[in-house]
Amino acid sequence: MAKKTVIVTGANGLLGRQLAGLLAETWDVWGLVHRLPSDPIPGVNYRAVDFSQDWDAGVLPERAHAIVHLAQSAHFRDVPARALEVFQVNIASTARLLDYAWRAGAERFAYASSGGIYGGGSQAFRENSPIIQPDTLGYYLGSKVSGEALVSSYAKFMRVMILRFFFIYGSRQNRTMLIPRLVDNVRAGRPVSIQGEDGLRLNPIHVTDAALAVAATLQSENSAIYNIAGPEILSLRALCDEIASLVGREAVFETAPGQPCDVVGDIALMRTHLHVPTIRPGAGIKDVI
Repeated sequence: MAKKTVIVTGANGLLGRQLAGLLAETWDVWGLVHRLPSDPIPGVNYRAVDFSQDWDAGVLPERAHAIVHLAQSAHFRDVPARALEVFQVNIASTARLLDYAWRAGAERFAYASSGGIYGGGSQAFRENSPIIQPDTLGYYLGSKVSGEALVSSYAKFMRVMILRFFFIYGSRQNRTMLIPRLVDNVRAGRPVSIQGEDGLRLNPIHVTDAALAVAATLQSENSAIYNIAGPEILSLRALCDEIASLVGREAVFETAPGQPCDVVGDIALMRTHLHVPTIRPGAGIKDVI
């Protein structure tokens, strides 16, 4: 039996590469990347596509069973200087991929959003929790909410899955992201700023668990929104102490003004319908180190 075709955008990224490797044995994987990788995954058909430009969907296969849209602009912090580039990658390309998915007869479309759209709070966020008001979202999170609206509008034509990720981490991750940055700070003896006694609480997810959850959406029979987060909730202080024990250094903290706002995703729906995460920070952070 011929393999079904799945398109994974951002296939060079932390999650995209993990997912492409996971799917390659059973799917015909097309990996859309900004630059062709020097160490390609066997079995993945790579195509270099610059989402920041007016790219042509004609480079994609005529038919596809599913699209997993993980790509996002690397310049999300450079707004407003590079706002239009962020718009092209995060919003305009999402619209073009949805149009392609419809024309290609796709049955499923999974979209990578962010748990950051909930803001912070004292309780774990569920998928039906309110999100931040538009005037305080900021450009990056605003682009994610805009993408969610576009994706949801196609639910009458295909199954759409919106995935709100909470602090993915793993090997090969950009060192500017939260957990690699904490690792580097603790190892170098630089103080970590926390609010209150212990700082905010979070439940980060290792890239292996995240990829398994995304892969499960390709079998989903219903459109849905899912929080994608890890199995353990811990404070920023506890996370840094865990890192410290692994690198053999004492974590140094400095107190910042204000009270901490937790960023915790309720993963009941993820556990029930997609994947039960098993990798706790104590084990997963070793990859980052």
